[in-house]
Parts: sequence; structure tokens; C-alpha cells
Amino acid sequence: MKNLLWLPLLALSLSAHADEREWLPYKKVIEQMRLDKFYAIPPAERDKLALFVTITPTNKAIKPGDVQLTLVDGAERHALALSTPDYRIALVPNPKWLADDARIMTNLPKGEKSAMAWDLLTTLPEGLQWNYATIMAGVPQSNNAIKKMAGAMSMFAPTIKVLVLRFDKPAQLTIAGKLYNSDAKHEIRLKTDSALMKDNPLVVASERPFEADLDTE
Repeated sequence: MKNLLWLPLLALSLSAHADEREWLPYKKVIEQMRLDKFYAIPPAERDKLALFVTITPTNKAIKPGDVQLTLVDGAERHALALSTPDYRIALVPNPKWLADDARIMTNLPKGEKSAMAWDLLTTLPEGLQWNYATIMAGVPQSNNAIKKMAGAMSMFAPTIKVLVLRFDKPAQLTIAGKLYNSDAKHEIRLKTDSALMKDNPLVVASERPFEADLDTE
């Protein structure tokens, strides 16, 4: 589930790395994406969640492998790996980088813009069989986390209702005798069902999903 925040890329440069320019201060990314608020939530209240920042160039001609982000903290340089196809980065607030006012550099040309967002995923137990309440546990956790991240704006925060299971190929799920088939994108979308949460039936998958996303609809 992506929460889009459009930001212009800054046009600063470094003499030691002529192909780079400053993108954003590390602290600004942490604060603007509210990652500090997410990681301030007690671990037991977010243990079913995985939060990623996504950086997506608006120019569709730019390939995922062409994008490079580097965190610069004094003389130290740390590559921020962007996984494809969603340009995801796992950014956990680093106290030293925050205190040092570290910068994030980009190799994208001057004038290019990007969308910065976050993806909130949920974790699944191993195997192909799980209890319904177990795999849906990320839904209430995500809503609690989003409200805490939103703070005073929590009344405008989106409500997560759906678990999206993504597969590499066509797949099926069986829940309480009902069969669910993946769509053309090899996805199965499960909307939270209060009766199923109470009964907690077994969920049987024909294939293991490579990812479990959370969405509003």
C-alpha cells in the first residue's frame, strides 16, 4: 500500500563525485515519511509489518537499475539499494546519521523528479497452510500504526481493509470450503471478514506468495 508524496529532486552537486547531486537530507526523509514515528511503536505492535520507502522516477524511460542513491555521512558513503520493480528501500532511523546531518545523493540528472512513498507489507508464516486470523493480523496492526504515524491528522488516515497476496504464477486459496483464484496479475485479494476472524479457519494455498501487501480496498 503506497502513500504518495511528490517531491522535487534538489539540484546540488559534489566535486568529488561529479555524477552525483544532493537529493534530500537523510533527516528530512525520515521525518517526512514519519519513519521515526513508525519505529517508535512498540515492536510487539508492529511485528507483522514491514515498512519500506519507495523512490520512483516520474520519467518512465529511467530503468530501475539506473537509479543509485548514496548516503553520505562525512567521509563515509553507504549505498542505499533500490530493489526492483518498486524501488524499495528499508530505512530504519539511524541516530548517528540523524545527528551528523547525513545527506542522500542521487545520480539522476538535474530536472528529473521522483515520487517518494511508503509500502506497508505484512509477514506470512512459513509453509502453505495458515490460520485466517494469523495471516490477517497485519490489517489491525497497520491501521494502528498508520494512526500513530499520522498523529493529529489521524482522522484523515486511510483504513486498511485488504490483504493482497502476490504469486509468481496462477494460484488458489481455500478458506472454509471456498475457493479463491488469482487474477490476471497473479494476485488474490482478501477483505477482512469479522466472522472468519472469529472462526479462524485454515487457509490452504496452492503456491506460496512471494509477497503480502496491505491495501484500503
